[in-house]
Amino acid sequence: MISRADIDDRVRLWGLREDVVEKDYVLGWVLWGIGTDPQLHRTWVFKGGTCLKKCYIETYRFSEDLDFTVVEHGPIEQGEVLEAISRVLDRVNQESGIDFSLRTPAYRDRPSSRSAEMRVYYRGPRNTPGPARIKFDLTKDEIIARPSVLRPISHDYPDALPVPGQVRCYSFEEVFAEKLRAMGERSRPRDLYDIVNLFRRPDFRPHADLVLEILNQKCVFKGISVPSVENIRESPMFEELKSEWANMLAHQLRALPTFDHFWAEVPRIFAWLNGDELDEDLEPWPLAAGEEFWTPPPTSWTGLGSLLEPVRFAAVNHLLVYLGYRGQHRLIEPYSLRQTRDGHVLLHAIRADSGENRAYRVDRIESVDVTTHPFTPRFVVEFPPSGTVPAPS
Repeated sequence: MISRADIDDRVRLWGLREDVVEKDYVLGWVLWGIGTDPQLHRTWVFKGGTCLKKCYIETYRFSEDLDFTVVEHGPIEQGEVLEAISRVLDRVNQESGIDFSLRTPAYRDRPSSRSAEMRVYYRGPRNTPGPARIKFDLTKDEIIARPSVLRPISHDYPDALPVPGQVRCYSFEEVFAEKLRAMGERSRPRDLYDIVNLFRRPDFRPHADLVLEILNQKCVFKGISVPSVENIRESPMFEELKSEWANMLAHQLRALPTFDHFWAEVPRIFAWLNGDELDEDLEPWPLAAGEEFWTPPPTSWTGLGSLLEPVRFAAVNHLLVYLGYRGQHRLIEPYSLRQTRDGHVLLHAIRADSGENRAYRVDRIESVDVTTHPFTPRFVVEFPPSGTVPAPS
């Protein structure tokens, strides 16, 4: 098991509460246990916001629950679920040292549907007096429209997960469709945050027809209408969506964008989904002579210190940054990293006050403070969301 100091390092790096960082660490190990279990690795299919964070996109909100669809012959009844999870937790304890013995896992059946809820209790690197918990949602009342895929588990901590560190997941396009359906059904803040961030991925923009096809299948299966901007806005849950925005999301993010900024993207999402042309044609940041695109390996962001990671978070979330540079502070829109012929890495950005294009040597950046103020991109945001999404076949 990692140390308390390792948790503290990531609290500073990611700008999150220590309990959120610790839970993210434990989630990685529990997913590893499920992914290596001879029964569960075939019959529990991972989905939802935590699936996005742990298996697809590292620069994302830190999600806290584990959601699985249980396929045919997979454990869903109380006795078989508790037997399986006990087996998983024993193995995780042996490999990691995380203590799951303080309290027996709790299982609750939902009689109205073929689903159940479970809570698993742990003591991690913080060594708190009482146990923390992980919530599981298990359901058989779902249609899986696309083949499931094995995805690597993101685990940005010193104790690498034993090979193979992967778990069976919904395909990316199916997670997207599920999130759109959830936005129409329950309109929770996390659903809005998720669909906007998924929509902003340029590598998935060509596949609106596939996402819509899956969404239609899921809505037919559930007996509900396909969501639209109008029925979300007119829903009795809309006011709660606005009022709970900060309460539900602030602890999962370094900085929380405003509700209005995210809601403004929803009409564009549904226009894209319905095949309309979007009024956007952004160009990449101009490549200067002697420059080349530069991206460190995904695992290198932490090693570069606490400066580039918040810049990347801000860029992906379209948030302005206060940059401390050579004794002065300026408010910028971050866009791109480039490497010069002599090996210097440059951050290309626009000054928010003057609109000027600027380049900042990364090794001379003194501080980075992510604001909650959004910007509308004027160029393609080239910072990687971190995590590749396989193209649909």
